[in-house]
Amino acid sequence: MMSQPHSLFDAPAQPAPQRREFGAVNWMGLWTLYKKEVRRFMKIIPQTLLAPMISNLLYMIVFVLAFSERRAGAGAEDFVVFLAPGLIMLGILNNAAANSSSSIMTGKLMGSINDVLMPPLASFEIALGYIGGACTRGVMVALSTGIGLAVMIPLLNLSPNLPLVPQHFWAILYFGISASLMMAMVGVISGLWAEKFDQLSVVNNFIIMPMSFLSGTFYHIDILPPVFKAISLANPMFYMIDGFRYGFTGQADGNVMIGVALMAVMNLILFLICLRILKSGWRLKA
Repeated sequence: MMSQPHSLFDAPAQPAPQRREFGAVNWMGLWTLYKKEVRRFMKIIPQTLLAPMISNLLYMIVFVLAFSERRAGAGAEDFVVFLAPGLIMLGILNNAAANSSSSIMTGKLMGSINDVLMPPLASFEIALGYIGGACTRGVMVALSTGIGLAVMIPLLNLSPNLPLVPQHFWAILYFGISASLMMAMVGVISGLWAEKFDQLSVVNNFIIMPMSFLSGTFYHIDILPPVFKAISLANPMFYMIDGFRYGFTGQADGNVMIGVALMAVMNLILFLICLRILKSGWRLKA
């Protein structure tokens, strides 16, 4: 006797889908987001790494040739040795902020930000992915700029001294990485806040650029009038550049330990702000 076909209701029951357990941290998702951010800027190296290096080399040539004999500031160190760390830090500040802000802004406009929000990633994992990618770009710009300056300065005979010789390696690492993290988080916040690229330009042109240029990058703050010197001492970017320069020259215009504490506190506050915004979904979820 032929067996009767099974009905739909006789089909074997399928096991219910189980929730995947990641533990305290979804390391695979976090690593994937980080790699996406790194690959994003590595695909356009001439724009993301070479362009900042060339800009800083041009700054060095112009300032040294134009102002080396009328250098702004007191102190015995060579002007090139003074200027080079500031230019490296300038590259860190601009590129770390630009990476995270442009990535989030592009994702929001193209709708690809949903690909980040839908996977099982917690707010702190999303924040760490964007911050880590931006910090990596800032560090790589610093390395490329440092190598470019180390090659160009002796080649053009811009300085009689050996530039970029570390005096306090801990200060170079601490202030370089802390500055990258800080500006990466500033970029995350501005990318979440902005609704179009014009608003990102406002943040860069009216906040980041003035604060970075008026922070002692090209001069000692000792030459400033008392009022403007006080303003510079209230600028957190001054402590980034001053501490980073201290790592190379062994001299600082401000208190290095105040800079160490200020960077730690500000990074903690900015990270909590990033977490709060991402958790709320502000300007991310319809």
